[in-house]
Amino acid sequence: MKHLLITFFALAPVVLFAQSVNAPLNNNYYHLIDRYEIKSGRIYPGFFSAWKPYQRKHIAAFTDSLKRSDMQWSATDKFNINYLSNDNWEWADSLNNESRKPFFKHFYRVKSDLYHVNTDDFDLHVNPVLYLGAGRETESDVKTFINTRGVEVRGMIDRKLGFYSFIGENQVIFPQYTRNYIFSGNKVVPHEGFWKDFKDDGVDFFTARGYISFAATKHVNLQFGHDQFKVGNGYRSMILSDFAPAFLFLKMQTQVWKINYTNLFTEMTADIFTSGNTLIGNGSYPKKYMALHHLGINIGKKLNVGVFESVIYSNADSLSDGHIELKYLNPIIFYRAVEQQNGSSDNVLLGMDFKWLAARKISFYGQLVLDEFLLENLKEGDGWWANKYSVQLGGEYIDAFGINNLDMQLEGNLSRPYTYSHGDVYNSYSHYRQPLAHPLGANFTEVVALARYQPIGKLSLTGKLIFASYGTDSTGVNYGGNILKSNTTREMNYGNEVGQGIGNDLFFADFTASYQWKHNFFIDVKHIFRKLDSDVPALNQKTNFTSVALRWNIPQRLNEF
Repeated sequence: MKHLLITFFALAPVVLFAQSVNAPLNNNYYHLIDRYEIKSGRIYPGFFSAWKPYQRKHIAAFTDSLKRSDMQWSATDKFNINYLSNDNWEWADSLNNESRKPFFKHFYRVKSDLYHVNTDDFDLHVNPVLYLGAGRETESDVKTFINTRGVEVRGMIDRKLGFYSFIGENQVIFPQYTRNYIFSGNKVVPHEGFWKDFKDDGVDFFTARGYISFAATKHVNLQFGHDQFKVGNGYRSMILSDFAPAFLFLKMQTQVWKINYTNLFTEMTADIFTSGNTLIGNGSYPKKYMALHHLGINIGKKLNVGVFESVIYSNADSLSDGHIELKYLNPIIFYRAVEQQNGSSDNVLLGMDFKWLAARKISFYGQLVLDEFLLENLKEGDGWWANKYSVQLGGEYIDAFGINNLDMQLEGNLSRPYTYSHGDVYNSYSHYRQPLAHPLGANFTEVVALARYQPIGKLSLTGKLIFASYGTDSTGVNYGGNILKSNTTREMNYGNEVGQGIGNDLFFADFTASYQWKHNFFIDVKHIFRKLDSDVPALNQKTNFTSVALRWNIPQRLNEF
């Protein structure tokens, strides 16, 4: 952490430029932005969609450009565009955000903020966070519920230094399959860090995210704090997703001409200590570090191509922390070269991604991640264990079949056994015992199909189908699906194939109706059908789960695995 702070302030300039914080990650929110970029038929130069979240000022500029365009918008599209403008109103030109009847004259003077200050030298937005839900399922008699209370604060000082903070206190009783993941698996709550027991079947945890942001130059943005990121244009990400909890980071993003170059330096948790079903909270958990850089370039008006490289390293054991490797702080060096000079002890991944707006309503996207790879062994088709890679290919169809505001998406994902793992278990591509990429880890194939329909502005209907086949381990055997295991314990060197081990076929269906009563206040009705068929009959699962929730300034909590 000390070295990240030193680097952050060393990069800080004397003169700063107008600054913005990010719009938090939210699948439904970012789909709206992606939808209108696809609908416009050209890549918007203000942000690069392969790297999320976006800065609020870029979202506002994008929505302003949509309002100025000569496109014919449906009533629902006008509602969505206006919603995005109001949500980023401090940067937007044209607004419809004034409240008719402010609460006690000082609260909700605008539709999107409980309280705000907007002067030349100080901008502040304060909003409550609430998530109240209850549900029932057929697999268990336990009643599920979620109770989240918190606050979200963002703002600017002198329009040059941006700040963001989110805090939330949570008590949750999850459905049975998620409880199995927590209590019978790695003893972690999906997407979260430290937790405690709550009643007999629940968990209690605190969520905190926050960072500061400023522009070093007109084209270079620096952010330092504790948050999550996502790389890619798919529903899933094989490079970096928001499945694992937030981590300490320093991010430098350079956007100039048709190029976006992002450097991310992080400090993460290499392992946690447990006693029975609970975490041990005294002492220090071992740390690990990641350096990732991603270069994206717009080619013409319809194609974006990106390349990335990341390295995970720790040099830690169960009794001591690792130390940061200063060589990886070089923002323009090839990490693989540094890793080899260090004795090839670290976990290096590289690969590429793309997005192509093939037509005004259609886009294609994909990712390729190479962990280790030898073309000679691949050609021989002998299933060499170290040919480790992941692939994603998908597409989106906007206003499908001529129906306004019906959007469809189809995506395929594949990951070879032992991908993301390493000989040193602390160097796996994970944080807080959770994958940094796909929630299934490795050794799987998956198809995701989504249909989103918005018949009116306030009502969104989403249908989601997930089909996955993956292999898990039997006692004392490592078939390559659990990325937390050392790959030196692999079962065999040759003959490895995707889905090896104990075979599992997962079918996951989700239908959600979401009504936005007020700005960012949602009423959700959700039904999930989940079925797991395993080669070991005792592992079979089947459940129908129905829930109702109220959400205020917070995205849905999704556990789709």
